[in-house]
Amino acid sequence: MASDDGLRVFGFAGSLRRGSLNKALLAAAQGLTPAGMTIEVFDLAGVPLYDDDLRQAGLPEAVTALRAGIAAADAVLIATPEYNFSFSGVVKNAVDWASRPPDQPFAGKPIAILGASPSRLGTARAQYQLRQCFIYLDGRVMNRPEMMLGDARQAFDEAGRLTEPKAREHLAGFLAALADFARESGRA
Repeated sequence: MASDDGLRVFGFAGSLRRGSLNKALLAAAQGLTPAGMTIEVFDLAGVPLYDDDLRQAGLPEAVTALRAGIAAADAVLIATPEYNFSFSGVVKNAVDWASRPPDQPFAGKPIAILGASPSRLGTARAQYQLRQCFIYLDGRVMNRPEMMLGDARQAFDEAGRLTEPKAREHLAGFLAALADFARESGRA
């Protein structure tokens, strides 16, 4: 599925906040990709709350774009915050919209989950719960390495740039592993 241009990754963050640590983590990922990988970041702000009446009337434009982005990508990268020991409603909403028939685009798709949180545990609980959603959807979630950036406020500067050297190194390794995982999945 990869084009001559390399590995295409479609990413989104499960937070709508402008100063989101998870949006900042995705932006950092865009700058730390291995050779041949590009990450397109999709903003979920325009995706309405899931409503089957809307779906039956015709998918909203933002939902069509979300589904098309996932389908066209070689891999998906989801940055999830952790709210109340779980992943955000924004992530759940995106997954619900994208997974509706026909042709749900997660089947067989390599998926990597990462997250940043001010807590020490990072987004461990959220990530583990999100993985469960992809069992039914037949998504191929990368198990290792994991990227759970705890104490994340200290890892970013005032402009939202990831400056902590070990976090940058780990993120670069995580993305290299995603490239390998996508190739092993036959997607790249």
